[in-house]
Amino acid sequence: MSMVTNTGGPAQTTLLTRPFLIVTATAMVFFVYIGMLIPIVPLFIEGPLGLGEFGIGLTIAVFAASAIIARPMLGRLADRYGRRVLLVGGASVAGLAGIASSQVTEFWQLLVMRGIMGVGEAAVFVGAATLIADLSPRDRRAEGASYFSVAVFGGIGIGPIFGEFLLDDTQFERAFAAAGAFALLAAVVALFAPARVAPLDTVDETIASAAPASGRRKIMHPAAVMPGVVLASGVAAFSTFGAFIPDYSREVGLATSGGLFAAYSLTSVLVRIFGATLPERLGPRRAVTIALGTLMIGLAILAIVPTVAALWVASIFVGIGMAFNYPSLLALTVNRASDSDRAWAISSFTMFFEVGSVFGGLFIGGFAQVVGKQTGFFGGVVCCLVGLYLLRFKLVPAGSPDSGPSYQTAMTQAPVAAD
Repeated sequence: MSMVTNTGGPAQTTLLTRPFLIVTATAMVFFVYIGMLIPIVPLFIEGPLGLGEFGIGLTIAVFAASAIIARPMLGRLADRYGRRVLLVGGASVAGLAGIASSQVTEFWQLLVMRGIMGVGEAAVFVGAATLIADLSPRDRRAEGASYFSVAVFGGIGIGPIFGEFLLDDTQFERAFAAAGAFALLAAVVALFAPARVAPLDTVDETIASAAPASGRRKIMHPAAVMPGVVLASGVAAFSTFGAFIPDYSREVGLATSGGLFAAYSLTSVLVRIFGATLPERLGPRRAVTIALGTLMIGLAILAIVPTVAALWVASIFVGIGMAFNYPSLLALTVNRASDSDRAWAISSFTMFFEVGSVFGGLFIGGFAQVVGKQTGFFGGVVCCLVGLYLLRFKLVPAGSPDSGPSYQTAMTQAPVAAD
C-alpha cells in the first residue's frame, strides 16, 4: 500500500488531482451505462413486453427502492473497507445485470435485473461521491461536486445517444449487452482509485450534526434529511423527463430522443464547467432556487407546447436546472456533518436520488397513465414547487448563516490517498 502525504510548505488546495480525475473518469464511464438504459428500458417495456407508462414507472421505482434499501449497508462498507470496494463491486454487479437483461423475456425478470442494477448504481455513487468530498477542500466542495457531476450527467447525456444507435429500434439484446460492457469498463478504471483519503480538514464538532447510532438516525444522518428532501423533489420532477421523453418525442415528431438528452446533458455540462464556482458564489438558497425554477419552466413547456421546437427549448431549461440542483445541496450536507460521519451523511443524502425516483416513478407515472404523458409533465412542475417551498422556508430560510455565499479559509492539510 503506497501513501501520498503532505510534506510541508503552504497549504494544498488543488482540486483536480490525479485521484480526483480517476474517480470522475470512473463515474463518467459508469453513467454512460446508466444513460444508455434511459431510452432502452422504456422502449423495451412498451415494445416487446407490451406494457404502458405505469410499467415504466414501476421499473424506475424498483431500481430506486433497491438502492434505498442498500444505502445503510453501503455507508458502513465504505467506512470499514474503503471507497474503492464500492466502486469496483457496484460497477461489476450492475454490468452483469445489464448483460443479463439482454436475455429477459418477461416483465418480472426485468424487475429483478433493475433491482440488482439499483444496488450497483447506489454503491458506485456512494463510493465516488464520498471520495470526491474527501478530496475537496471544505470551501471548494460545491465546486468539486460540480466537476464530479459533469462526469455523472455527461455520461447520462451521452449514454442515450449510444443506446439509441445500438438499439436501432429493435436490437434490444445488443443494446443491453453493450450497456453492461460500459459498467464493467468502469469497474476496471475504478481499480486505480484510492481506497481511502485522509480528511482535508476538520469540522467543529459543536456545529456538526451528530446523532446516536440507534433507531431512525442509525439509518439516516440528520444533516442529510432536509437537503435530501429538496433534492428528491428535483429528482422526482426530472424523472418525468427521463421516463416520458423517449416515447413522447416520437409522438410529437422526432425520430429519436437521443438528441434531446444530448442537448440537456451538454447544457448541464457547460454550466457546471464554466460555472463551477457559482454554487459557492451564489450560496445554496439562490443556486437551488435557480435549479428548481428553470427545471419547472422546462417541464411546463413540455406540458403546454407539443412541438418539436418546444422539446429542444425544454431540454435546455432542464439541463440548466439539473446543473445547479445537486452541488450546493451535497456541500451543505457534508459541511453540516463531522469528518467521521462523512460516508454516512453522503450515503444518506444520495439515498434521496432514489426516494425522488420512487415518487416520480410510481405516483407521477400513475398520474401520466391516466392523463397522458404530456399532461403528466405537470406532475414534475408540482414537485418543483414543493422543493422551492422546502428550500426557502425550511432548509435555508432568509438569514440562515449557511444560506449565502461560501468564502471559507483554505484548509491546511493536503489529502492522503491510500492505495
